[in-house]
Amino acid sequence: MKQDLPTIPGPIGVFDSGYGGLTILKQIRETLPEYDYIYLGDNARTPYGTRSFEVVYEFTRQAVEKLFEMGCHLVILACNTASAKALRSIQINDLPCSDPARRVLGVIRPTVECIGEITKSRHVGVLATTGTIKSDSYPLEIHKLFPDITVSGEASPMWVPLVENNEAESAGADYFIRKSIDQLISKDSLIDTVILGCTHYPLLLSKIEQYMPEGIKIVTQGNYVASSLKNYLQRHPEIDEKCTKCKSTIFCTTEAEDKFSESASIFLNENISVQRISLE
Repeated sequence: MKQDLPTIPGPIGVFDSGYGGLTILKQIRETLPEYDYIYLGDNARTPYGTRSFEVVYEFTRQAVEKLFEMGCHLVILACNTASAKALRSIQINDLPCSDPARRVLGVIRPTVECIGEITKSRHVGVLATTGTIKSDSYPLEIHKLFPDITVSGEASPMWVPLVENNEAESAGADYFIRKSIDQLISKDSLIDTVILGCTHYPLLLSKIEQYMPEGIKIVTQGNYVASSLKNYLQRHPEIDEKCTKCKSTIFCTTEAEDKFSESASIFLNENISVQRISLE
């Protein structure tokens, strides 16, 4: 990462491979409305879920570097694949060289921390991208906190394209959603809690609820990540004082502005202005 980064306070950065991270940003803004934010979607290179660890790390590192250059001292990786494949490397290898005072946080740990209080059977399922499932990030993090919980995962590689191509309500979506849920439950009939381990998946929630067996709790990430961030800033006033508070949000994309704006505006129920930037 580059040196000579801005030292004055700046917005909180929120990064995702596309616009699924808007589900996280929405909840964060509702919980912490006084702060400034920069949302960056790498829509030109989405999806990340099927890419290698090395590529996801490189893309995520570039995004974090860009957000640092734009004045962010704190960046949230609102992307499970980036959190699974890049977060630890950035925290351990990159931040000490660029600016040890800056912070990069993910979405997996805040989601995992709530699971122990939700599951009664101690059997948990995870629906996520291929990359997140292969990384074993959820089982590893869950077992650190709750070694008695059994975790089963199912990759749902078609779910992100359904969202990205505005096919979430199509008849074709039913087939892929039902198939992934059935395959997950067939691995462990005792599952009573399912984590949606991708920020895009809440946009499919109505259909997921339709095909999820009765009695199974569906865990989306937004509320837990937002609550965790609020707690983090309370516990780390030295980071909080570096975050500006003027209630503004800047939206950036690596793809066409109008395409991103159309999808984002519908989801956020507001008209937004979008900047196109390059990460390469």
